[in-house]
Amino acid sequence: MRILHINKFFDHRGGVEVYLHRLMRHQAEAGHEVHALSTRAAHNVPSADESYFIHRFDFARSEGWKEDLRKAGAFLWNREAQHATERVLHDVKPDVIHLHNIYHHFSTSILTPIRASGIRCVQTLHDLKLACPNYSMFTEGKVCHRCKGGRYTNAIKHRCLARPLSANVLAAAEMTMTKVAQSYEQTVHRFIAPSEFLRRTMVEWGEPAAKFEVIPNPADLPRSPVESGGGFILYAGRLTVGKGLETLIRASVDVPTLPIHIAGTGVDGDRLQHIARSLGASHISFLGFVPPDELAAMRAKAEAVVLPSVQYENSPLAILEAMGDGLPVIASAIGGIPELVDDGENGILAAPGDIEAWTEALRRFAAIPAEARRIMGGCGRTRIAKRHLWVDHLRQVERMYR
Repeated sequence: MRILHINKFFDHRGGVEVYLHRLMRHQAEAGHEVHALSTRAAHNVPSADESYFIHRFDFARSEGWKEDLRKAGAFLWNREAQHATERVLHDVKPDVIHLHNIYHHFSTSILTPIRASGIRCVQTLHDLKLACPNYSMFTEGKVCHRCKGGRYTNAIKHRCLARPLSANVLAAAEMTMTKVAQSYEQTVHRFIAPSEFLRRTMVEWGEPAAKFEVIPNPADLPRSPVESGGGFILYAGRLTVGKGLETLIRASVDVPTLPIHIAGTGVDGDRLQHIARSLGASHISFLGFVPPDELAAMRAKAEAVVLPSVQYENSPLAILEAMGDGLPVIASAIGGIPELVDDGENGILAAPGDIEAWTEALRRFAAIPAEARRIMGGCGRTRIAKRHLWVDHLRQVERMYR
């Protein structure tokens, strides 16, 4: 089968790209002919298809009124992306098109040639952008449903994407245009939801239920669990308000015997470090960016992986990797996380943003003996073996293609 994957990034910048490259590799190993369309960047993974790749705009900063005007036009309708899609469809002649995150950088312009081609098209929804202008239904420090029912002007009123008013006006306009035309709904034959939470949320927000199927995200299952025993719990990810790290830091003050290592960078980093210093939380270490190999070695020594999110999570790679490694997970009961973590079985769940609940969760974990922690980790590995193996994931995706 000839498969064309389209995603706006082709490096390893996030969980979506990690999944994309692993999926492409597994599909190629299974004998499929795999192609890609993305944006150009210095750190991209090498690709035989890079001649089709398009310019990557930097939407995060102003570059003068002329360039900003050009970016605004591409944000709404990217002609280069449309032409690149036409070329790759003509040259590659794929049997199936698999969309991932195409928003903003590709725009809905690419859906026109895809729709005209009549080629089967599926899309994996890695976030909530199909319904929400800011991807996460999270703004002003909490979960937000203001745009439900097409009220996208709320994205302007609350500046959900960025401080500049123009960015939010563009996002609201793009979302309105997309929904009026039903661009995705008229083009994509099937949507893949990695969690029941995401499927249910999309349907509640007006998407067609018949087009959705839940295919759980996959994970590697190493031959044996990690050794653990390092005495610390590990957070690895972006340092943003939605990840709930302030709650974790404040809750941990009363459990200083459980060190916390925080790996990652983000816009909230400086503020979080200031909070930790002001609370005298010397048991918390901020490690900054940690390369993947070093992070894997660090996870192998951790007692547990922690994810204190206060925003919706779909099917976090950090949790799946921890479960595959045989580590317990301490996480917020929000979004798709409770589909992965059963409290007291393969980890501990706590109410998102609730400092007292998180303090109790950390105390509970600190009191669990080493052998009981290993049993918890083993339950996580069992769950990966039953529902999240790559071989099963590939079979389900290929069945959807066909």
